[in-house]
Amino acid sequence: MQLQQIIVAYKSGDPLSQRTAEQCADQLEKRGCHVLVGPSGPKDNPYPVFLASVQKPIDLAVVLGGDGTALAAARHLSPDGIPILAINVGGHLGFLTESADELRKPEAIWDRLAGDRFAVQRRMMLQATVYEGNRTNLDPMSDRYLALNEMCVKPASADRMITSFLEVEIDGEIVDQYQGDGLLVATPTGSTCYTLAASGPIVHPGMEAMIITPICPLSLSSRPIVLPPGSVISIWPLADRDLNTKLWMDGVLATAIWPGQRVDIRMAERPAEFIILRENYSYYQTLREKLQWAGAIVRHSNNHRN
Repeated sequence: MQLQQIIVAYKSGDPLSQRTAEQCADQLEKRGCHVLVGPSGPKDNPYPVFLASVQKPIDLAVVLGGDGTALAAARHLSPDGIPILAINVGGHLGFLTESADELRKPEAIWDRLAGDRFAVQRRMMLQATVYEGNRTNLDPMSDRYLALNEMCVKPASADRMITSFLEVEIDGEIVDQYQGDGLLVATPTGSTCYTLAASGPIVHPGMEAMIITPICPLSLSSRPIVLPPGSVISIWPLADRDLNTKLWMDGVLATAIWPGQRVDIRMAERPAEFIILRENYSYYQTLREKLQWAGAIVRHSNNHRN
């Protein structure tokens, strides 16, 4: 990997993350790298400025924070194929990040990157676009929105709890109408986030698939469904025209959708690329640790395993 131009983004409002970012930037600059440093958070988005201010390609993004900081980096950097080294500094759960212990010897990290001694994990992303009218209208009326975890369609109101009425088409065929708190369309990466809380399945991130999961449906027959990556999911808000429905990408507001409009969700053109430094990386170990799987109440020894 060339280490000529690097982004170092840190969790906004977190002093430890900021100090670590400044230390990393100082070390990389001493190696002759051009470093772009900035905060990332709900009110801070450094990536459009970074991408617009450079002429040469960006080789790497070092993202210091938790899963939310890593998700923001993936949404903005995946279209340009910029690999992300996400390290859990100031974060919480850390499904997507490397351990902060890796930074005990930061110079060793830069040596490994320069010597191509790392793995790259590609994770499928989603893209969503809003259209007006029926499916014959192929002219989008919104930007293209990206998500690494999930797209969420939910009603919005400041003064009352609303039940949503959503019709879903898959590849042009009406599949179901959902009544409840909303609808999730998730990637395998997002299957361990909001979708898991909504009783959706866990899907290995090495797969390419889309998971539709209703949120608190008012029908026991409304169940999650796993779709192949080439599918196009169209969601239509129905019923109450006085209240809008919101499209959320990884928990961040994308846009509003009104009856008569639809949002098409499909696999994004490019995946997010995450750098893996751990030589013993295991997705199943991550599940055991982060979800605190304890196993059976009565433990048994397996004497048959070699």
